[in-house]
Amino acid sequence: MLTQTCTIRNAQPDEYAALGQLMVQVYSQLAGFPKPHEQPTYYHMLANIGDITAKPGAELLVAIDGAGKLLGGVVYFRDMQHYGSGGTATQEQLASGFRLLAVAPDRQGHGIGKLLTQACIAKAREHQNKQVIIHSTKAMQTAWGMYERLGFTRSEDLDFMQGELPVYGFRLQL
Repeated sequence: MLTQTCTIRNAQPDEYAALGQLMVQVYSQLAGFPKPHEQPTYYHMLANIGDITAKPGAELLVAIDGAGKLLGGVVYFRDMQHYGSGGTATQEQLASGFRLLAVAPDRQGHGIGKLLTQACIAKAREHQNKQVIIHSTKAMQTAWGMYERLGFTRSEDLDFMQGELPVYGFRLQL
């Protein structure tokens, strides 16, 4: 069921803290995903998600409902060199990527993650890139199905280990 009145747009600076809190909430509740005490640097980055907009070509996108409520967000990277992952993804040419997609728990399953993903794909096309790169973990397998329905395929060449956590690469050819 798709949320009827959802707008995807760039986040405003006064929304950064709320989006950071939402991301911390969502990621810390994922079964099998490292908790804040296990990866404090990662959760600090999530809590301060607005800082990522200082990277060249990085955009912080949000989903907002008709009443102005924050429903979710994602970070889009126009150029993979600023993506900030392990592995080889940052060396990909003519590629965009996105990371840190999160949807409010009470709005999950309503198509908001799909809308945020589609917005990133549209931006990659606007920037005339040839592919979109993303990463996910086993704790996020619900999202894997959505990514695959949108045309992403597993790309083992993009896999890497984040400490003890296996991270799996996906790519969408445009």
